[in-house]
Amino acid sequence: MLVNKSIGLLMGCAFTFSAMAQSQPQVWLTKADRTALFTRQATGLKESAPKTKHPVIIINDKKTFQSIDGFGYALTGGSAQHIIKMSAQARAALLNELFATNGNNIGVSYIRLSIGASDLNEKVFSYNDLPEGQTDLEQAKFDLGPDKADVIPVMKEILAINPKIKIMGSPWSPPLWMKTTYDARGGMLKPAYYAAYAKYFVRYVQEMKKEGISVDAITVQNEPLHPGNNPSLLMVAPDQALFVKRFLGPAFAKANIKTKIIIYDHNADRPDYPISILDDPEAKKYIDGSAFHLYGGKIEALTDVHNAHPDKNIYFSEQMVVEQPDATTIDIINPVTRLIIGATRNWAKNVLEWNLAADPENKPYTDRGGCSMCQGAVTIDGDHYSRNLAYFSIAHASKFVRPGSVRVASNEPAGLANVAFKTPDGKYVLIVANTCKTAAAFNISLKGKTFAAVLDKGAVATYIW
Repeated sequence: MLVNKSIGLLMGCAFTFSAMAQSQPQVWLTKADRTALFTRQATGLKESAPKTKHPVIIINDKKTFQSIDGFGYALTGGSAQHIIKMSAQARAALLNELFATNGNNIGVSYIRLSIGASDLNEKVFSYNDLPEGQTDLEQAKFDLGPDKADVIPVMKEILAINPKIKIMGSPWSPPLWMKTTYDARGGMLKPAYYAAYAKYFVRYVQEMKKEGISVDAITVQNEPLHPGNNPSLLMVAPDQALFVKRFLGPAFAKANIKTKIIIYDHNADRPDYPISILDDPEAKKYIDGSAFHLYGGKIEALTDVHNAHPDKNIYFSEQMVVEQPDATTIDIINPVTRLIIGATRNWAKNVLEWNLAADPENKPYTDRGGCSMCQGAVTIDGDHYSRNLAYFSIAHASKFVRPGSVRVASNEPAGLANVAFKTPDGKYVLIVANTCKTAAAFNISLKGKTFAAVLDKGAVATYIW
């Protein structure tokens, strides 16, 4: 994965919540000075007369955009390795805090899994590893293998907490025998093995289903234009189009697999990649949408792809969010503005940050291109864990913007980045980041009612009616 050095920040610490009546309009706050870290405020939103000198965020629920599938992280092999080693009691406490919705839990609602190893595994593997020179065109030797030791048991515990959580699978590399070079890093998929690789995806979905894990969507290739990771693969757009329309799409149809096919899964600097594939009607008919990262390009490119093919969905599948240990402030406005607000205002149905958990040294990661600075949303040290920037940034959306919520229109006054949603149970959620150089007082307007709000410089608040 490519590193975005502009998101550099710091390690989270423990926090407490107040117990209050659920009927009161809520405000959950994170402040740059860390005096509040996703903390429910004692005073909720109060209706007031408009203050004419203050900017107004106007919410218009008559104008709607995309529905939301969820917010979450990648459950990498490394993440699962740390989680499964915790004691049963400690693991249950962590997973409930992350995936349950009651009380103070943050309700993560979407998980990304690697199909085979990612660069945040201890060792590289696929589900059909063979000695050089051997092949298995029918996938007779397919085996979920190493994932049975950690990813699958952790995923089962997550599903026991939230049976409806959505799961996206993404491959970093095919089995080595399918590639132009017998190496997990780089190379291309040999055309002779396109059919075998399509069967590999079919077996993955089927075998995970046997484990009680329903894969909602797969992306065809993680970062197809970045073959520098270990593992990785170069897959240019014409090759991906051909693979989808002639092999993967028909293989899923033949096997009656309803798992969504999502293309691209790379940076916002190349919207031409997914657009060119969607321009091919033979490929398009099998495709649900396109997925993006933001290590390059501008988030508005997601809207460019939506506008080119408005009948296809947009996903935000990965971004590393890290912070420096021992700092005294937290740059919460950075990931919330760029990802939570930025991606959803540009049609993304989900927002996934990279890597649920790592240890204090950010291990494990592979050699020859694994990410040594990829901090987890939580840092696990034995049975103890601490919460990091990625945890708090996702929490501001995941707890309240539940799957099935719909984004509704809201204007953005200068310095008050925001996004608004209406939830399936009829509540409104507004997430605001104050990017001004000073504290900001502002009005929130909805259906003729006005609420007065104040946010410190660098603070993020989630408001719930």
